[in-house]
This record gives sequence, C-alpha cells and structure tokens, in this order.
Amino acid sequence: MKHVLFDLKECPSDLLDDETYIKDSLINAANAAGCKIIKTEIHKFEPQGVTGYVLLAESHLSMHTWPEKGIAKCDIFTCSSNNDPKAAVEYLRNQFKAMEVRRWTCDRSL
Repeated sequence: MKHVLFDLKECPSDLLDDETYIKDSLINAANAAGCKIIKTEIHKFEPQGVTGYVLLAESHLSMHTWPEKGIAKCDIFTCSSNNDPKAAVEYLRNQFKAMEVRRWTCDRSL
C-alpha cells in the first residue's frame, strides 16, 4: 500500500482553475497508474480554485488547486501492488506544466 502526497508548483493559473481540464487530468492520471475508477467529483470555487477527487477501487486520487499561487496539492493512495502511483504523479506533473514537484511517499502496508 502506497500513499504519495505531492505538490505541483509553478503551474499556469488557467490550468489550475479549469474544472473540466482537472477532471479529465485526474481520470487520465488514475488510468496511467493502472487504477479502476469508481466515481469522480469536482467542485469549482469562486472566485477561483478547484477541488477534485477520483474514488478508486484501490482507494483515491485527489487535487486541490490555488491558481493565484500556481500550486496544486495532491495525493494518491493505492492498496494494490499492481498500481503505479508514480505514473500518476508524472502524468499530472506534465499535464499541469509544473516547474517543481515536492513529493512524500508513505508505505502503509499492514
């Protein structure tokens, strides 16, 4: 079981405030990690910011954005050794054109 918390930094603000782009990106990141998607939810804040998550059969993937700061705070938790959470991180890094990624990984095996 792996839990990766990561921050995408110095991202273009327009990408971080686009709820459709974020929803599609989360779905594609979950697929890149080899996860099975159960449900996706997105919420757009006013005047800016988006929170979204993908509920996975293996756990979850989430993103919270601060467009005014160019930051997205994310995490992916998977309980299957068949998944590759690092692939999701790299997909999102590229998708949001992050200039920096800060990452913390936790092995949550029993």
